[in-house]
Amino acid sequence: MIIKPKVLRDISSKKVNNSFKKLSKRVDLSRREIYRFPFAPTLKLLFVPILMVYLVFGSALAPVGSNQLLYAADESREELEKQLEDLETQIAEYESTIDQYKKEGKNIESDINSLNAKINKLNLQIKSINLSLRKLDNDLEENKEQIFSTEGEIIENKDILGRSLQNIYMNEDLSVIEILLRRPKLSDFFGDVMDLFEIQESMHATLEKVMELREYLFDEKEMLALKKLDIEELYDYQASQKRAISETKNQKASLLEVTKSKEKEVQELKEQTEKTAAEIRSRIFKSLGGGELPFGEAVKIAQLAEKSTGIRAAFTLAVLTQESGIRGVIGANLGQCAYNEPWNLNPEGKVMRSSQAVAFERITSELDLDPEKMPVSCPIPRDGLYGGAMGPAQFMPTTWEMYEDRIAAITGNNPPSPWRNADAFVATSLYLKDAYNSSACVNYADTYENISPRQKLQERCAAAKYYAGGNWYTFRWKYGDPVAERADRLQKDINILDQ
Repeated sequence: MIIKPKVLRDISSKKVNNSFKKLSKRVDLSRREIYRFPFAPTLKLLFVPILMVYLVFGSALAPVGSNQLLYAADESREELEKQLEDLETQIAEYESTIDQYKKEGKNIESDINSLNAKINKLNLQIKSINLSLRKLDNDLEENKEQIFSTEGEIIENKDILGRSLQNIYMNEDLSVIEILLRRPKLSDFFGDVMDLFEIQESMHATLEKVMELREYLFDEKEMLALKKLDIEELYDYQASQKRAISETKNQKASLLEVTKSKEKEVQELKEQTEKTAAEIRSRIFKSLGGGELPFGEAVKIAQLAEKSTGIRAAFTLAVLTQESGIRGVIGANLGQCAYNEPWNLNPEGKVMRSSQAVAFERITSELDLDPEKMPVSCPIPRDGLYGGAMGPAQFMPTTWEMYEDRIAAITGNNPPSPWRNADAFVATSLYLKDAYNSSACVNYADTYENISPRQKLQERCAAAKYYAGGNWYTFRWKYGDPVAERADRLQKDINILDQ
């Protein structure tokens, strides 16, 4: 018995590939009559009225929850940014106050050092005066002894002179004959007479010398006493100066202590404000979707890259913030263009250069990604005719190919993805390492190291090379310096959050 099929289809049709699709034309051999409702025409007729009703009433009936959340998020972001702006203004004021206190402190310290020098000088002078006074005391004592000795000689000479005068007086009434008779020899007589004259003359001369010495010693004693009085007065004057200077020094030391105390208080307020600002920045970094990344998480990834490359995490984050950030949020701007989107402002008429497009298609193919759906940077006329930078690191496809193996060796992701944060951070860090250690950046630092720290000079150069390659010198101030400054600010935030 042969069973005939109910539906036949012409398989000789050229559209063999569509043989399993819904059949548009059929031959029904069944005996049962089939009734079909015309759904398609009916839906087509109803589509226009439904669309009009939706357009008129749809906005009133549409759910508002998601829009409210987005609005709330935007409002929160704006409020946080306003708070952050106020805090940064306070930080700047605190820094100015601290600088003023430091300046005052340095001036006070300089005054105190000057006073210390004066006190030390006065101490030496007083020490010298004390030595002079002791020497004068010794001189006075010696002078006193000499006067005492001289007075003894005077007394002795007076006694001798008195006996001589007494002898003369006793012999004054004797006649010459009596004197001669007392001496058996005439020569003895004349000898006595001569001895008497010599004694008189010697005593007279000695007495004059002793009197002169006595007068001299008394004059010297008076002179030494006056000198001692002058030195004692100088000692008292310099001692009073020392006391006055010491009092001034103590006052300035107290003022310095107060100044440093105030500086410390302001420094503590500044640190607390910086901590609050860092926490707010961390909240601003909070993920709102897409490629954005919380600040704390970004720091951890950048620090992992730092361990492998030696480039500090703050510098990597500063570059990533500059490249793919919106108001400091890493990954907030991963590009707004498609790689093959028409762009009439360059010769090839596309966003991405054809050589880059080939590399881009290979990268997305290896990652099983649809190249049409992966956003890239749009061309920026002032910086170049073509776009096509990928992911948070904003690498061009051919540049990414150069670093793929090194990225994979660090992250373990093979193939690495420009849109995966860990891979992008490591890529940025690797590129910055090569630029930082390049001969151009090293020579730049060698040339200007007497003006700025070497690290800042090399980071400025490396950031400019990240942006402009061989044309880095043109962009060292426009791009490189703001990134280096941002790295220092981010480093402060990281240090504060790590406490």
